[in-house]
Amino acid sequence: MHMVQVAAGAFAAVLAYGPIAAKAQEFVNVLTGGTSGVYYPLGVALSEIYGTEMEGVRTQVQATKASVENLNLLQEARGEIAFSLGDSLVLGWEGNEEAGFREPLTKLRRVAAIYPNYLQLVATADSGITTLADLEGRTLSVGAPASGTELNTRAILEAAGMSYDDMGQVQYLPFAESVELMKNGQLDATLQSAGLGVASIQDLATTNPITIVEIPSDLVGSIGAPYAPGIIPAGTYEGQEADVETATVVNYLVTHEDVPEETVYQMTKLLFENLDRMTAAHSAAADIAVETAVDESPVPLHPGAERYYREMGLLN
Repeated sequence: MHMVQVAAGAFAAVLAYGPIAAKAQEFVNVLTGGTSGVYYPLGVALSEIYGTEMEGVRTQVQATKASVENLNLLQEARGEIAFSLGDSLVLGWEGNEEAGFREPLTKLRRVAAIYPNYLQLVATADSGITTLADLEGRTLSVGAPASGTELNTRAILEAAGMSYDDMGQVQYLPFAESVELMKNGQLDATLQSAGLGVASIQDLATTNPITIVEIPSDLVGSIGAPYAPGIIPAGTYEGQEADVETATVVNYLVTHEDVPEETVYQMTKLLFENLDRMTAAHSAAADIAVETAVDESPVPLHPGAERYYREMGLLN
């Protein structure tokens, strides 16, 4: 990916210190996403949990352009744990250059499958956009270039027989900036890949009438794994009166092979022992469960995470 994009407040740091230990202090940098997304508040919660519960550990939260950038940073050992979309994780492992990976990211290791992202295609009511086909000739924001959200957008448009060439204009903007343009009538629609109730769309829905555009389940089925059909329930956003079909993609917590086994064991264990604190940070974490944390992926589990899942009886 590219240089780290740091939101206002620079490293958006939450510095937390664990109990004084005889050994040298360890550093855990949590790689998240934009401050208006879901990764960021969950990353803040993780850093607080790790900083207070792991002996001799100092933590920091880093705001980034999310999945693709996070994975590239992990490969360079510039973070210890990161959030990523499942399709980005697979593309990074394969070294898909078009997706933003110059080479296979062979140092990546899985920690846990967590909650699903919902692909939330939102248009201003004034735009008249109610279907994917209505996007033709309109202005659409697709997330930062080669971000997880942007890769999701490409996949959905391709499945619908469309591309960026069919749009009137494509903007590559983070969630909050997209919403500001929509409020000002400068943008018709945005696709935001995030947990339900993402702050940016909540903000937009409280000030402007919106339409959540359906991504039909049969279209999602034609793409296949790691995409799966999902529902944005009625009432998720102000003015949304009906369920809306969409696509989902599972999110992961990821680390790299050089992070010590004990550190990753503790990070994995503390995640699942503090799900109440994670859910308090953002409701998307309510879908995190240890029973679904281990799934099929070409990226190997880190030995520290594997040890925890064996203790929990999830692995033989």
